[in-house]
Amino acid sequence: MNAHFFSGLSVAAITPFNSDFSIDKEAYVNHLNYLLDGGVDHLVICGTTGESPTFSDDEYAYLIETAVKVAAGRGSVIAGAGSNDTEKTLRRSQMAEKLGANGLLLVTPYYNKPGQNALKAHFTAVADAVNIPIMLYNVPGRTAVNMLPETTAELAKHKNIVAVKEASNDMQQILKVMELVPAEFSVLAGDDAMAMPIIACGGHGLVSVIGNEIPALTKNYVQACMDNNLDEARALHFKLQPLMRYNFVESNPVPVKAALAMMGRVKNIVRLPLVPMEAKNEPEMKRLLQELGAL
Repeated sequence: MNAHFFSGLSVAAITPFNSDFSIDKEAYVNHLNYLLDGGVDHLVICGTTGESPTFSDDEYAYLIETAVKVAAGRGSVIAGAGSNDTEKTLRRSQMAEKLGANGLLLVTPYYNKPGQNALKAHFTAVADAVNIPIMLYNVPGRTAVNMLPETTAELAKHKNIVAVKEASNDMQQILKVMELVPAEFSVLAGDDAMAMPIIACGGHGLVSVIGNEIPALTKNYVQACMDNNLDEARALHFKLQPLMRYNFVESNPVPVKAALAMMGRVKNIVRLPLVPMEAKNEPEMKRLLQELGAL
């Protein structure tokens, strides 16, 4: 398994829907091509930005299988397979592997708040059952459980667990992770706005939301960070920062889907329990997209 397999720019892809809430297959393929044409290294499919909790097994299989076909020879496919049920996580992980996914993204189990030993047991059970690389995902603001650096370091000893998407927004914690994990283990920014500081301190890339809207600019930003071109990276960071923030004016992926609808790329449809972005927030989103040349 290659060291730093997950390095570079990953985009947590949205899932376009039709007015009847079915998957808009034409828009989905078009969006994947838009990301790959923009230089995205890895497509993260069926993550929470893609509204994964709402998918049936058949929908999940379609989304992964289609992404594998579209990305062939152009990028890799990382399948979101995490849940708060280890058996479901394991089943989805094995399904994704069978469908040709290149790697897995596994979020810490949410709501039931497992302790650190339980997190180790959960992730180890899945890692033992597959033969593709795994990226752990720590996002305590959404899951109500924080995976501690010591736990990440312990899990990094497993041959199939090779990366972590860190979205704790705690720089001291992220630096502790970097201190404890092996050199070949990848630490990735889980928030667009944290990409520059994390990569500057030794991180290996970004798992992005903003890349859905402006993949080429986001790729340039990440590449400048990774090339240690600080002047360019800093300029791009502050250019993109307002949109990075505004993508979370409401729950993700509500704003990014509204933005892509303004761009004519998808319909502005999310599945319940989410609803489309409030009208009062639309003018600012439009202004930010215009400033970046996306409209």
